[in-house]
Amino acid sequence: MNNHGRELYYGLIRMHVLLHARQEPVFGLAMMEELGRHGYRIGPGTLYPLLHGLERTGLLRSFFDSVGGRRRRLYKITSAGKKALDKARVKVDELHRELHEAHPRRISGLRNAGA
Repeated sequence: MNNHGRELYYGLIRMHVLLHARQEPVFGLAMMEELGRHGYRIGPGTLYPLLHGLERTGLLRSFFDSVGGRRRRLYKITSAGKKALDKARVKVDELHRELHEAHPRRISGLRNAGA
């Protein structure tokens, strides 16, 4: 994936993380596997800074738990994260409708611009 595509996908990846963290606490490896099922190839060097960023901005909260005798950092959505996800859902629905319109509305008023 080139840098342009990566920048576009990061917002979608963040929404995936928030969506799953809303359902249950998540951890890095499980999120990498889930994102892989959606075609996103994301490694720990990308995912963990993304998780830490979501925590820094108050959208996720992390805590440690013992899973199978191992200490694991889990991430849970915050109330601010839930509000942000709800707002993003509205915007994604709006964008989805526009992406699938046969003739999206012109915004410049110019005809044949760039043709």
